[in-house]
Amino acid sequence: MILIVVKWKIKPEHADAWPELSREFTEASRAEPGNKFFEWSRSLDDPNQYVLIEAFDDDAAGTHVNSDHFKKAQAELPQYVQETPEIRNWQDQPEEWHRLGEFEVS
Repeated sequence: MILIVVKWKIKPEHADAWPELSREFTEASRAEPGNKFFEWSRSLDDPNQYVLIEAFDDDAAGTHVNSDHFKKAQAELPQYVQETPEIRNWQDQPEEWHRLGEFEVS
């Protein structure tokens, strides 16, 4: 599995609308074969920053970046963004989630 984290700095005038502006891209990405999850979170420290956490089967990430909806997002979404998004990715990640033992709930 490949795990990808992307930080998106949205222009302040579009930050509140970002979930709707990115909805088509999000829904199409989630529907892709090999997608494990595609989840947005808004920063508590910077209301203009969203973090996208996504995961794909290793061989599905290439299909994702070559899809029509990805190309459409490349053409449309930059107008709402302050700067080029920052990305980190890790390959060969386990598919299962683990419990955070340091915060065990009894």
